[in-house]
Amino acid sequence: MESKVFVQYNHTDPCAFARWDTKESFQFMSARPWQQVIDFYSDVVKGQKPLSALLGTTCLSKNKIYNSVECVNSQNRGGRWARLTFKIVVSYHGGSFDGWQKQPDLYTVQSVVEQSLGKFVDDKKAQMLKDRGLPLEGAATVAGRTDKGVTALNQVCSFYTWRKDVQSQDIADAINIAAPGKLRTVSVTEVSRVFHPNFSAKWRHYLYIFPFNDDEEDTEQSNETGENTQKFKIKDNHYEHEVVSDKCNEENVGNLIITDDVELETEKKPQMFSVSRVNKLLQKLEGKLLSYKLFARDTKASRNEGPPTECFVFHARARECRLPCSEHEKGRRVMCIELVANRFLRRMVRVLVATSIREAAAGADEDALLKLMDATCRRATAPPAPPDGLCLVDVGYEEFDPLDCLISKE
Repeated sequence: MESKVFVQYNHTDPCAFARWDTKESFQFMSARPWQQVIDFYSDVVKGQKPLSALLGTTCLSKNKIYNSVECVNSQNRGGRWARLTFKIVVSYHGGSFDGWQKQPDLYTVQSVVEQSLGKFVDDKKAQMLKDRGLPLEGAATVAGRTDKGVTALNQVCSFYTWRKDVQSQDIADAINIAAPGKLRTVSVTEVSRVFHPNFSAKWRHYLYIFPFNDDEEDTEQSNETGENTQKFKIKDNHYEHEVVSDKCNEENVGNLIITDDVELETEKKPQMFSVSRVNKLLQKLEGKLLSYKLFARDTKASRNEGPPTECFVFHARARECRLPCSEHEKGRRVMCIELVANRFLRRMVRVLVATSIREAAAGADEDALLKLMDATCRRATAPPAPPDGLCLVDVGYEEFDPLDCLISKE
């Protein structure tokens, strides 16, 4: 039986043979006690535990809840300005839904929210939906869609209606009873018609919790100087024999085939990494406007070049913490990665997390993430980390304030 071709990106730096391939990276990220992270996020969404229980800091100073976009004068409005627009902030548990976006036969956050908003649509729209044989639902515009398994603590969406009798509390109550314990309203405020959850946003704030296994508790390996690379036998160019072509591009990268038939002729690759090393790798991204197309997945062709791929990262840090859980008296040892940027591409956060861990384990230079941006295809970066550890903490409509970060700049 003819074996399949094993395709990997041809890294040429000294850490090339210490770096996990796609399968190894996926296995390392997956073999984790993710259920404890899922349970913690569930408790936070329910209001049973604060996020500060993990990071020990006061989270999110909401001193500027009403910004200029949200100022509303409800009196003497007419014409197209007569409609009521509401900013709705919701918290939901990622493990309980099939993502945000409404899809046929799937239990999504958007479908639940829009069903709850159905009772507030105006008569004209209600009749239109009835004539078309569609269910009575409101339309919610969101700041950014989240994938299946991703939790959100302050997801922002908006809804408008021409009815004058709708109150903010009525909307909050309707959403709160739709999926108790899974979805709850943080706030509902009437805003100006010019407000748009996505286009008005100035930054997005994400947190990723990476749990360590029990046998990794006291054996964290330091890769501060890249010494892992000395353990590997550099033989003939392995990739010359195993890679059909290293000229992979955005169109064919998704069609590359990976098999179990080929193994690198090296000693065992490192299975541990330093949290401080991950922190240094991420810090190099701060304060720069860069193209993150190599860290994105499943993007449209029109968004693979130029400004649509550029993001400005305000804050990128990693820190070791203890996750409260019943199985450990002192809590589960975890690494928290915090990212704040003006925008994120599809699955960009999860790819950044997995790639930074892979590079730290391989002992790569501190500017390794920056160098990867010059790669020729997305195989140069790691596959996305599991969605279970990711949480959308907040969306900002004021200028970014470093004091709102969970991991301080030391």
